[in-house]
Amino acid sequence: MIREEPAHPALFPSKGPSHYIANTHNDRAEMLKAIGVSDLDELFADIPGEYRNPKLDIPSPLSELELRREMGEMAAENLHLGRYISFLGAGAYNHFSPSVVKAMISRGEFLTAYTPYQPEASQGTLQATYDFQTMVCNLLGMEVADAGMYDGASALAEAALMSCRITGRGRVAVLDSTSPTYREVISTYISAQGIDLEVLDSNAALEELGGAACLIVQYPNFLGYIEDMAALEREAHSKGAMFVVSADPFAMGLLRPPGEYGADIVTGEGQALGLPVSFGGPYVGLFASRMQYLRQMPGRIAGETTDTQGRTGYVLTLSTREQHIRREKATSNICTNQALMSLAATIYMAALGRHGLRHMAELCYHKAHYAASAISQLSGYSLYDGGEFFQEFTVKCPRPASEINAGLLEAGIIGGLDVGDFVGNGMLLCVTEVNSRGDIDRLVEALAGIA
Repeated sequence: MIREEPAHPALFPSKGPSHYIANTHNDRAEMLKAIGVSDLDELFADIPGEYRNPKLDIPSPLSELELRREMGEMAAENLHLGRYISFLGAGAYNHFSPSVVKAMISRGEFLTAYTPYQPEASQGTLQATYDFQTMVCNLLGMEVADAGMYDGASALAEAALMSCRITGRGRVAVLDSTSPTYREVISTYISAQGIDLEVLDSNAALEELGGAACLIVQYPNFLGYIEDMAALEREAHSKGAMFVVSADPFAMGLLRPPGEYGADIVTGEGQALGLPVSFGGPYVGLFASRMQYLRQMPGRIAGETTDTQGRTGYVLTLSTREQHIRREKATSNICTNQALMSLAATIYMAALGRHGLRHMAELCYHKAHYAASAISQLSGYSLYDGGEFFQEFTVKCPRPASEINAGLLEAGIIGGLDVGDFVGNGMLLCVTEVNSRGDIDRLVEALAGIA
């Protein structure tokens, strides 16, 4: 209910109290008096007048009813996964999330999750964060993990910067089989610090690796295939470079983790662990490394300790590395961890457990190979020979992928990503556990009809 109060036109140019800000006119008048200014114009006098209240070229306001109707009409134009069968992946994956995930993260204790600066009031959040870190380490085969990054791309960029700090080198090498979007983010992060990015041909010898701070590899790679991790690790370390891996955490339910290949830093996109595709976010980045590099890690870390009575407790540790403490001397300028998203991932991993995640990964593997085998028998289609794959594979189509996707859409199917820049008429398809055999057969039938 809005409180009616007399207006103060000399203090406030607008009429009536705000519907969205709790402070009344009297509240604001009292605050202005306390700081020694007479009105809002005096408060913002440092801003030149021509910029202070610019005229905005925006439509007139709508009522709540009108706004809901307009937003609903806009939302109806989206091709969402509730209406279409999807075989699109390339970094955002349609996996099943048990209802317990949403039920738990919707509890009031977690909905306002933020950095738990006061451990005495934040033990639940800190323990969940500590569990998240522990599970990430177990999943990736690493020794220490942080509390989460913005997403997989920025986590990988932070790993590139971290490798430069550790080695003292100013060049980063990345395989060309790494996501082009991830490469763009890395370039954005490192270019301002005068660090060079070199893209290496994954099919050629890595003679140019000498002098690089790290070799960045995606596992599985952008086109869905599994690189020779052992050979790449040997090559990187023989040249004094760190071995940095961007891994799909879901694939780790079936594949050997990067830590067992000798990776120094492992990052990943945690969206597959219980988070919806959600048109691109919010997601959570995973970041783990060897213990010897702990003090160079970005982001926040929750640690386990004991209180004065010997009881187990949890606290933030090593936070002086962060931007909010040391400003320009910090190891990273990331100012948050995706607390609610990392909590969802934690609940998801706990609900599935080791065997459940392996079962899910096996379903993805077998369904993807069933789809690939069926598509390879279609006239005009063939599989790109990239080696072994997990849940994504690249198909060479008889026509540009954009035309194939348009035909699939008419059949109620969201097709794969157009990767024609990498493979002629290439389409990157993804099959997960949510795609039934009927869905896959329908995709194959539609592809045959379009060809």
